[in-house]
Amino acid sequence: MVCDQPFEPDGMCFEALYERFNRMEFLHPDPLELLFHYTEGHDQEVVGLIASSLAYGRVAQILKSASRVLETLGDSPSAFLLEAPPSVLEQSMQEFRHRFTTGAEMSGLLIGIGRTLKEYGSLESCFVEGMRSSDETVIPALRKFVARLSELSGEHPRTLLALPERGSACKRLHLYLRWMVRQDEIDPGPWQHVSPAKLVVPLDTHMHRISRILGLTQRRQADIRTALEITEGFRRFAPDDPVKYDFAITRVGINPDALFEFIDR
Repeated sequence: MVCDQPFEPDGMCFEALYERFNRMEFLHPDPLELLFHYTEGHDQEVVGLIASSLAYGRVAQILKSASRVLETLGDSPSAFLLEAPPSVLEQSMQEFRHRFTTGAEMSGLLIGIGRTLKEYGSLESCFVEGMRSSDETVIPALRKFVARLSELSGEHPRTLLALPERGSACKRLHLYLRWMVRQDEIDPGPWQHVSPAKLVVPLDTHMHRISRILGLTQRRQADIRTALEITEGFRRFAPDDPVKYDFAITRVGINPDALFEFIDR
């Protein structure tokens, strides 16, 4: 099956994929698994931002790099960052490196997270402050969240936080929001004040390719316009939770034959 001959999906196909693959048995290897080492929402939101910000490159390296950071932060990353002086964080990340991300960028992000927790009480509160009831998606609030977090970090951690205003799909940030907002067997959903109906699909290579096969988009560029178009496609089947099928589809994205088995049903 090729992209210029799209399959017309239906809700039953997506629900079947969700029921089959949206399970903990398919979670590993995924940076999301790191959140389940913590039970408190404040810790999960901090761990989620660290893990998602590093979610580029090989999964094994992502897990290794994120675990390296989290080892430094101890049993309660949120409590540690609330108390740790910037000099301690800078020193602890001095030797850190994850592909293009330097230790200085990572320590800057950690400093920014700590300052955000001190000012707002939680990362969720900082995000919610930028929301308006009239917003159709989380994108306006995400712009303000990244701007404030970058400001509190001292400078923009360019390889860790994408800038939504530049038209990027911001896959890692939307992945983070999926983890924070949705709540089911896979997504822990510690945030309580953001509607899953406003989430945007975290657009990566697998999702883009499969969405073109399914006729959810014909756009070739994996930018925010494409992410919004795909999200609208999913909204036809899950209007209150358009990102519901993201995890399941990215699982079969690794093995496209599994997707075609459902298409052929």
